[in-house]
Amino acid sequence: MEDAVHSHLEEPFAIKIVNLRWTLASRKACGKKRHDPLPSLMMVSGSRTVGLCLGADVPTNNVMDKWVTGTLLSRMDPATRTALLRVAPARSFPKGTVLIGQDDALTDFAFILRSDSPNLTACVKVMGRLADGRDGLLGIRLSGDIVGELGALHRQPRSATVTACSKVWAHKVTAAVLLQFLQEHPQTWLALNATMADRLQWANQRRLDFAGFPVHVRLARVLLVLSGQHGRSVEPTGRSLGVALSHEELGMLIGAGKDAVYQAVSMLKRNGLITSAYRSIVITDEVGLRHVAEPDPDH
Repeated sequence: MEDAVHSHLEEPFAIKIVNLRWTLASRKACGKKRHDPLPSLMMVSGSRTVGLCLGADVPTNNVMDKWVTGTLLSRMDPATRTALLRVAPARSFPKGTVLIGQDDALTDFAFILRSDSPNLTACVKVMGRLADGRDGLLGIRLSGDIVGELGALHRQPRSATVTACSKVWAHKVTAAVLLQFLQEHPQTWLALNATMADRLQWANQRRLDFAGFPVHVRLARVLLVLSGQHGRSVEPTGRSLGVALSHEELGMLIGAGKDAVYQAVSMLKRNGLITSAYRSIVITDEVGLRHVAEPDPDH
């Protein structure tokens, strides 16, 4: 039990078991009904009291500090990051769970994402519904990212739908708690601003790519970005994207139809630049792919 407690927190700290009891508060915090008894463990670290729900799933590995580069938590110092993760308990959401729905009026919370596996990253898709009823993939968020922060900060209806594309753990932080934390930790504002600036730059670059390059070049460019952000080395020589995406979803990212993406993937495969399988692409020749992604304007 002590190991599970230590793994839930990012930094080791002295634990003293104060009391083990069934409480309505602990049941509510863990999403349990009143008639469903659930033990709660109360601990203290210095003057701070922390409560954990023994009946709730808690990640039990040591990958919690492996935040994906460029995410909110990766930009924070360890002490501040630990403090933020303590403001709300983590809950498990299965693949396919809609965490946030577009146009939802309920905007008083945001989610902070984390993974429960050393070999996988938490992954959610941010989808926007177009006027003609089609969906567009606006982005992918991974371990260490925050989602729903715009609605929580501006209290406007949700602008996109956020769906888990893998099993994810997420801390659901209320808007009031998030704002208070930002006020108490001004450096977190800087980390959040940098994260949102990166997302804006991503969106702007995709618009420029759409206007200036054919499909196979746009695909090469986005594959390199995804691999660079959260890819993994694959034996014998190659690098995965780190996330599973269909041809249709890749098309949403680069503004192309599924058939056009299929043709572009086939072209890159014929040239030995990538390999592909179901919802999986591995870059096998990064130098060659960069030549495709950055064509010579004189040719």
